[in-house]
Amino acid sequence: MSSASVNPSKENEKDAHAASFRGYFYIAAAAVFWGTSATLGRAAFTGRLLPGSGIARVDPLVLSQARTTFSFLTLLLVLPFTRNPRRLRLPLVDVARIAALGLAGVAASNYFYYLAIQRTNVATAIIVQYTAPVWVLLYMVARRMERATRPKMLAVVLAIVGIAMVIGLFGHGKLRLDSLGVIAALVAAFSFSYYNIFGHSLLEQYDRWTVLLFTTLSAALFWIFINPPGKIVAAHYPLPVWIFLFIFAMLSVLVPFSLYFAGLQHLTPTKAIVASCLEPVFSILIAAVALHETVGPSQAVGMAMVLCAIVVVQRPSRGDKVQTVIEPVD
Repeated sequence: MSSASVNPSKENEKDAHAASFRGYFYIAAAAVFWGTSATLGRAAFTGRLLPGSGIARVDPLVLSQARTTFSFLTLLLVLPFTRNPRRLRLPLVDVARIAALGLAGVAASNYFYYLAIQRTNVATAIIVQYTAPVWVLLYMVARRMERATRPKMLAVVLAIVGIAMVIGLFGHGKLRLDSLGVIAALVAAFSFSYYNIFGHSLLEQYDRWTVLLFTTLSAALFWIFINPPGKIVAAHYPLPVWIFLFIFAMLSVLVPFSLYFAGLQHLTPTKAIVASCLEPVFSILIAAVALHETVGPSQAVGMAMVLCAIVVVQRPSRGDKVQTVIEPVD
């Protein structure tokens, strides 16, 4: 066999490895941005981010409202120039479905996730929220849409025990157990589970950015009803706060989603999901360095258990449908 007949396969193999590397790089970069945004949110809630701005701290409601509103406005300006305008038109039935997804999926998960960060810390909030795949699995098994294999059921037990260790039910770790914060983190996990379960059919029909545009629109409209513009104006936020809120929206939504979607072009859904588990790792590490948040030994073991459970739960078994990958809108 001539060398010419061997080289093409070697070149294809090199191209495949290069594509995988790019995919993992993009998703790791997205995880860094999501981790950074969690730390920025915690700093804003505790008044350590804008000490000279005249604002002691930013409320989770304001942060959730600003990030969805700024994200929607940016998408509204950019997408018509980057997507076919016809792809942005949806039937009224699907608009209603996406609106429900925006309220129960995006708005709820955002608010309760940041409330959990405010009441506990980054580590507790993100690890508990990242158990969403476990709750999705239980729902799918209950509906007989997925098989209850032994490894996956053991992963569920592993995740539940891991959560108990993370929130400090076992041992005497240094994480502060706040009942409201833990409940908020669980609500965020259930909300993200809803986003996963009912978002798949929409993402099979429509472009991801189109779905993101309409979900952020419905969430932004909801927050206007809850926290009207007049109330925001009366708060007299100075310019540095508005600049922070805009940058936060870009760093926590548009930039990481762009990177994550780029990674999906080079990786299979299973590999992408496993790589996305870097997000809680980076979130905890960045918070530890920037905010000096500490994690006790039992909490560290619990976090490792939850991450292992997530990987096992999301690996497809024989006979399972390969589903669209959805990341948390953190």
